[in-house]
Formats: sequence, structure tokens, C-alpha cells
Amino acid sequence: MRIRIVDAFTDRPFAGNPAGVLLLDAFPDDGRLQDVAREVNHAETAFAHRLPEGGEADWALRWFTPATEVAMCGHATLATAHVLRTTGAHEGPVRFATRSGVLSATPHDDGSITLDFPTARLTPVAVPEGVAEALGAEPLTAFDTGPNVGDLLLELADEKTVLGLSPDLKALTRHSQRGIISTAQAEDPSRGYDFVSRCFFPNVGIDEDPVTGSAHTALAPYWSERLGRADLTGLQASARSGRVRTGLRGDRTLLTGRAVTVIEGELLA
Repeated sequence: MRIRIVDAFTDRPFAGNPAGVLLLDAFPDDGRLQDVAREVNHAETAFAHRLPEGGEADWALRWFTPATEVAMCGHATLATAHVLRTTGAHEGPVRFATRSGVLSATPHDDGSITLDFPTARLTPVAVPEGVAEALGAEPLTAFDTGPNVGDLLLELADEKTVLGLSPDLKALTRHSQRGIISTAQAEDPSRGYDFVSRCFFPNVGIDEDPVTGSAHTALAPYWSERLGRADLTGLQASARSGRVRTGLRGDRTLLTGRAVTVIEGELLA
């Protein structure tokens, strides 16, 4: 098995969100996939294999964290599309068959790639009791993001509050299926982004995810309604950080970013 480590939603190595990518002839058993993802030990490892021509999708795609399989992952999809393009395994737009339906990725001449994902369905909810203490800040609003994303979206007072979070991760596990998306409007849009976020997913073995494409399928409709624009840029302000350009298109959300391959090798076990 050839394995590649790709930094996604960044144009430079050692930034953005790293993902393992393996192109296979077929999927082995789930235990094998989980073992590899645990060994890679990044937020997600993507496994893909080519499908027969003439179907609704070109490649089958699955994503595993070190602890479990997930239903949707943006950065590892971007990383997989990047590997397909840079290795010559697939030319032009690619369609992936996934647990979240058929997802597409379209490469552009400038090196960026646009993902086409389902828009999260946001349902306003009361701020859960205890979440402010667990997060370390008082949310202004709370939204359930639906089954595909599985997060609790919380708007906080300002960008400074989001950047300064130091949550009780164990306590956060009680408040959502996957984790918490914390967000605020950008303090200074002239810096090139419209909103800021941080994502904590202790329920799936990820304390803080560096850059989360799937979270932006919820952030895009939330901030597009608030700011009155369909096309925005989000900064996910982790230690590695990365930017995601979002385009709200009704029940679909476009996520655009770049990726860089940083490691390539062979899985010997």
C-alpha cells in the first residue's frame, strides 16, 4: 500500500489539516482500515478505490479517525482529490461514493480544488446546561447541525473569545454526537476572512481539529444568512490554521482550498 500524508486547506507544508490518503484496489475489512488510521494517527485517514465506469461515482471513499469511521470529512476528501490529480490517477472532476452520498471535487488551474458537499441543516436549540462551563465561554446562540455533521454550532461573543478558548474536553463529550463548532464574526474582514472558528471533537478521538471542511457546511449557511453574502472565507484558527472559501448554493455548499503532499511512503505491515 502506498500512503501519502497531505496537508489540506493550505498552500504550504506543516499547516492546514494533515490527512492520510491510501488508494487501494478494494477495501479490506474494517478492522484493517481502523488499524491503519490508528497508526497514521491524524484526524482522518482516507481510503479510496476506483469504481467501474458508467456508474454515478468514479471512486469509493471512506474516512477513519484513529478511533472510528466518520460519515463526512472535508479535508481528507480534498487531500484525496489532490492525490488523484497529482499522481495522474484521475483527471478532471471526480465523484466519490461515500456514506454521505455522492460528493464531487473539481480541480482548478490555479491549483485549488472545490468540493461539493450537502449543506448542513441548522436547527436552533437552547444552549445546553453546562456547555458554557465546559467550553469556557458563554454562547450567544446554539444550533444542531444535523446527522451528517453531528456537531453543536455555538456562536461566541467575538473573535478574541474563540481564539482564547481552553475547553474541558472531557466535559464537552456530553453535549454533541461528534463535537463542538465554536465561531464568531471576524474582527477585521480586511485580513481576508469573514468569520473565525475552532472545532473540538473529543467524541471521535480528536481534541481539536486543525481545519474542518465538514464544519463549514454548517458555518456557510449560518454566516451567509448573517452577513447577507453567498460566498465567504472562513479562518479555522487552530495551531496549524487554514482557510476555507465557502459558497452557499441552496442545499449544496462549495468548499474551496488547496493541499500539499508532505510525505509519501509504503505501508509495510
